Amino acid sequence: MREKFPINEIPNRTASLPKTKKGKRKRTDAMTKRLSSLLLQLLLLSITAESSSNRIRHVKPPIRNGEPGTKPYRYETQYFHQTLDHFSFTDLPGFEQRYLVGRLQLWAPGYGRPIFFYCGNEGDIEWFAANSGFVWESAPLFGALVVFAEHRYYGKSMPYGSKEGAYVNAKSLSYLTTEQALADYATLLTDLKRNLSAEDSPVILFGGSYGGMLAAWMRLKYPHIAVGALASSAPILQFENIVPPETFYDIVSNDFRRESVSCFNTIKESWDVLESRGQTVNGLLSLSRDFNLCRNLNNSEDLADWLSSAYSYLAMVDYPYPSEFLMPLPANPIKEVCKKIDGLDEGSSVLDRVFSGVSVYYNYTGYVDCFDLEDDPHGMSGWDWQACTEMVMPMSSSQDNSMFPTYDYDYSAYREQCIQDYGVKPRPRWVTTEFGGHDVRTTLKKFGSNIIFSNGLLDPWSGGSVLQNVSKSIIALVTELGAHHIDLRASTKDDPDWLIEQRETEIQIIKQWIDEYHQERVASSSISGDAMM
Repeated sequence: MREKFPINEIPNRTASLPKTKKGKRKRTDAMTKRLSSLLLQLLLLSITAESSSNRIRHVKPPIRNGEPGTKPYRYETQYFHQTLDHFSFTDLPGFEQRYLVGRLQLWAPGYGRPIFFYCGNEGDIEWFAANSGFVWESAPLFGALVVFAEHRYYGKSMPYGSKEGAYVNAKSLSYLTTEQALADYATLLTDLKRNLSAEDSPVILFGGSYGGMLAAWMRLKYPHIAVGALASSAPILQFENIVPPETFYDIVSNDFRRESVSCFNTIKESWDVLESRGQTVNGLLSLSRDFNLCRNLNNSEDLADWLSSAYSYLAMVDYPYPSEFLMPLPANPIKEVCKKIDGLDEGSSVLDRVFSGVSVYYNYTGYVDCFDLEDDPHGMSGWDWQACTEMVMPMSSSQDNSMFPTYDYDYSAYREQCIQDYGVKPRPRWVTTEFGGHDVRTTLKKFGSNIIFSNGLLDPWSGGSVLQNVSKSIIALVTELGAHHIDLRASTKDDPDWLIEQRETEIQIIKQWIDEYHQERVASSSISGDAMM
């Protein structure tokens, strides 16, 4: 029998949640910034020559597939000439923002059919479109148009003509902010609805991880643009003095410990073993060989970062079925990692066990010849800049509950690393100033409505999200065995009952938002008509 978990009862999860790492090793500054993002999906088209706007140009429509076994998602790729700086009147060069649009030929805007709009994350938008099956599967139920908009400075949406031009220095990167990205989405949607004669069509926002944060914030900042938002695995509270900084790594560690205490202990022991080996004569060379690296190590910290990233990502994508969201992985990958770590012969070394386990993440298919520690297959490098400016998410690792090296969050060291890397000082309080957060219940209750915060408690980012209902229309859907935005993924034959029920609940809530929107429009039209008589 499939295990069920009630999604209407919201656990009160507070101080004992996990976070990210940093410790005696200086590597943790870069690591904290990198992990601050996984933290973690299509838009228009076929606007013909009769379109009133010249801001949209057409590209041959491709077909993109999701993961093996999923149905193909058919969409067309479009580009929108976007403003570089929405908050000044300086004459700056614009850029082409990519967006994907599906179901256009099946959509009837004159009937007030909705637009499902995915707020693009810190990566290539096609990647998110291919891994957000829920948006595609639920759209036909509403006759919705599907739009996935790419985040500026990621994928092919590059200011200054190219990534090389956009990433030159702090000046060229200065327009990479959440505020500018949200303004991009608002401008794009407004123009799109006008071109499609769809001003009456309600917009439902979707997003997972950072995209979920954007969806929630956009609903707060632009309530006239969208009638509701599904913010999946959105850590909007993962900022200064809101949740304990050890939360992220404690949750990752708990995920491994629940599978195997010995696995947890082996990983916890491995950091000192790794550091000691790296300090021996030819130690870095032997580590490079034993871990089958493409290039020889210059220090052991880079290898430790690589391992730590794998454990954190494994916790995020600990799905109950095979997936390829970040890497090709088996079902319940943490269980498989711990089987490898615990399953080697009794005389095996700690590092042999760790390598065997981490190979499940980095080489489950067995096709990888060697490991490149700097590989970034999804184009997320812009997040380092965002983490050094406004997306400052404090993280630490506790001595008792974490399997990672112990360290305390050190903002001074973090700031100095950002100055060294980009010549900028972070603004750790800006996000909570701009969007609220320290008294999030009051902010959301007084100024927000129609937001679903969905989270699975296996996901380490759940500790920084909203886990309790705030009002009748700001709802927390929490599942005990869910991982990173699992509800946004395509349905499979292996979906547990609790996941099926969660998605059904989300569909019911979205339907209610759309029904209320149309009812209010009818009532408003009646009032306007009476006033004119």
